[in-house]
Amino acid sequence: MHMRGKVAVVTGASRGIGAATAKRLARHGAAVAVNYFQNGTAAGEVVAAIRETGGTAVAVQADVRDAGQCEAMAREVAEKLGNVDALVLNAAISFPVAPFLKFQWDDFREKFTGELAAAFFCCKAFVPGMVERRRGSVIAVSSGLSRQPGEGFCAHSTAKSGLDSFAKSLALELGPFGVRVNVVAPGLTLTDATSFLTQKEKDGTAQMTPLKRVGLPEDVAGAVLFLASDEARFITGAYLPVSGGIQMP
Repeated sequence: MHMRGKVAVVTGASRGIGAATAKRLARHGAAVAVNYFQNGTAAGEVVAAIRETGGTAVAVQADVRDAGQCEAMAREVAEKLGNVDALVLNAAISFPVAPFLKFQWDDFREKFTGELAAAFFCCKAFVPGMVERRRGSVIAVSSGLSRQPGEGFCAHSTAKSGLDSFAKSLALELGPFGVRVNVVAPGLTLTDATSFLTQKEKDGTAQMTPLKRVGLPEDVAGAVLFLASDEARFITGAYLPVSGGIQMP
């Protein structure tokens, strides 16, 4: 029970990687705040699944791109669960998949600023408490595309590269206070966000992957669990690909 007695917040946790991560952290003993933006029904189902297995969870609504809502979320989590030990920055900011020559600035700006605002405001809301207690873990969910761009993903790659740099900067500044900051970078993972890909495209990626398959949300959740736990107590500033070996340093 690597997270027994700890409190975790997972943003964008109503589905996909966020939902799998919330369940995995709870299964290992954490009390989990399941953040959602619009889909309260799905978030409630995640909470119910956690409680059915004896875990502790609450659903907390907030648009994490808004500073005031992040602050309100932090107060609600503190009241219902207590001090936060782990913050998982997973909220997805949607974007069109299109070549740069057809991309519109407004769409690019919305993805880039939304991605970084979600990380910045959540950290502003939760990290001061970690610094005060001199312990805590922040895990940012990035993407393999932050280092190996794909055609049509210029906005996503740029935004996730910014998230990677933000995490490294925080790792440097917060380390003296006992707060660790790391990045997990999923490869192609089967979620709603990748449902637009054809089966041929998914199979092609699997064939190029040393482990010969694409990722599942649970694969990423396991990496987040490790980095959130005390098993990773001397790891900060790391970039951990969760891609079956298709992305090797």
